[in-house]
Amino acid sequence: MNTPSKPARFLAAAAVAITMSACVSAPAPVQATTAPTTAATAAPGVPDTPVGRQLGWLLEATARTPIPESELAGHFAADFLRKIPPAQLNQVLAGFTGMRLERLLQSRDTALAARVVVGTAAFEVLLSVDAAGLIDGLLFRPPAPRSWAEADERLRAASPQAGFLAAELTADGRCRPVHGLAADQVRPLGSMFKLYVLGAVAERVRSGAFGWDTELTITPELKSLPSGELQDRPDGSKVSVLEAAKLMISISDNTATDLLVHKAGRKAVERTMRAWGARDKRNVPLLTTRELFVLKGVDYPRHARRYLSLGTAGQRAYLDRVVAKAPLSAFEMWTAPRDLDAVEWYASPADICRAYAGLVKLGDPRIGEAMSISDAGLGLDRAQWPTVWFKGGSEPGVSDLSFLARTSGGRTYVVTTMAIDPKAPIKQQTGPEQLAVARGAFTLTKES
Repeated sequence: MNTPSKPARFLAAAAVAITMSACVSAPAPVQATTAPTTAATAAPGVPDTPVGRQLGWLLEATARTPIPESELAGHFAADFLRKIPPAQLNQVLAGFTGMRLERLLQSRDTALAARVVVGTAAFEVLLSVDAAGLIDGLLFRPPAPRSWAEADERLRAASPQAGFLAAELTADGRCRPVHGLAADQVRPLGSMFKLYVLGAVAERVRSGAFGWDTELTITPELKSLPSGELQDRPDGSKVSVLEAAKLMISISDNTATDLLVHKAGRKAVERTMRAWGARDKRNVPLLTTRELFVLKGVDYPRHARRYLSLGTAGQRAYLDRVVAKAPLSAFEMWTAPRDLDAVEWYASPADICRAYAGLVKLGDPRIGEAMSISDAGLGLDRAQWPTVWFKGGSEPGVSDLSFLARTSGGRTYVVTTMAIDPKAPIKQQTGPEQLAVARGAFTLTKES
C-alpha cells in the first residue's frame, strides 16, 4: 500500500536514489538542429552523435560532482531540470562517481542505451536528447537477468521473503507457469489489492448496477490519505467511476479506491477475491485504505489489537462503529513494518496471475484504459510489447510489482515480484532490482 511517506506513485523514493527520468521512454529519433549551450565532445567508444556527445560529457562530469547549475543548464533541457532540480540531480549523479562505459547496447542520433560499471556494480543507462541536443531523458537501472537462476538469486538477495511468478495466460484464461519462486506463498499485497477492486467494479458495471460514467461524491468519511489527489478535492466534489478507477490504478489514489469499494460494496470485492483464487481468511472483512491507516496509524496499537481480537462479524461492526469515526488528523506514519501478518490484504504471485486473468476475461476496454496508463518504468520495447499493464503496492516492509504484457503476436504474459521483510523497511535498491527482474522475465518467458 502506498503510504503518506510516499506521496508519489510507487518507486518514487527509489527514483531519487537510482533512477531519474523526465522522459522514461526515449523519443523517436530527431536530428539535432542546434548545439548544446556548453559544448560536449564525443568520448572514446562513444558515437559522435548528439546523444553520444552528451554521454561523453556525462561520463566525464560524474567524476566531479556537484556540477555547477550553469553547466547542467547547458546539457539538460529546461523541462527536465524543472522536474529534477539541479540539487536532486547532483545527488543522484554523485552515486555514479567513477562510472565507466563498458559497451553500447543501442544507439541512434538522439537516443542510446549503454552498459556502464560503477565499482563492481553494472547499470544500464538510457539517454535521450531533444532537437536542440539537450538531455530530455535519463534513466539508470540495473541490467535485466539473463537466466532464471540469476533472477532467483537477485530476488533472494533483495528481501528475506521473496515471491515470484512468470506465467503465460492461455487462450482459455489459465495461468501457465513458466518459472516461479515461492509462487504459491501468500504475501501482503499493499496496493495490489486494487486489482480486485477494479475487477469487482467492472463486474458490477457489467451487471447493470451502475455505469463507468456514474458519478461518485467525495465526502469526508470516504477521504483517505495519500498516495493520490482526490483527498485534496473539496467535500461534495464529483468524480466518475471511470476517473476514480484510472486514478486508483495509475497513481494508486487511496481515496478513489475507497469511493469504489463503497460503491461496489465491500462484500462484492471479497467475492471477487475468492472467485479469482485469493481465499486467505485475513481478507475478510476487506479493509478500505482509510481503515488500514486508522488501524496502523491512529492510537496504535489500541485499535489494531481490539480489531484482531474479534471474529469476522465483530470486526465488521468495529470497522463501522469505531474505526469509521477515528479522525485521520490523529494519524502518525509508521516507518518500520507493522502487523504485516495480520492487517493487510493477502494473495500469492499465482493468485495475482489469476487476478489478471480475471480482468482480461471481463473483456471491458475500460479496464485496459486504467491498467495501461503507467508501466512503472518497466521499459519494454513497445514495438514487441504493445500492451503493458501494471499495478504495484508498498508499505514499510512490502514492495510488490505486477505486470501483464502482450506481444505483437498476441501472446500474453504476467510477471509478479514480491519482496517482503517483516522486520525492517525494504532496502532502497529493491524496487529497481524488481523492475530489472521483471523486465528480464518477460524476455526469458517469451523465449521459453
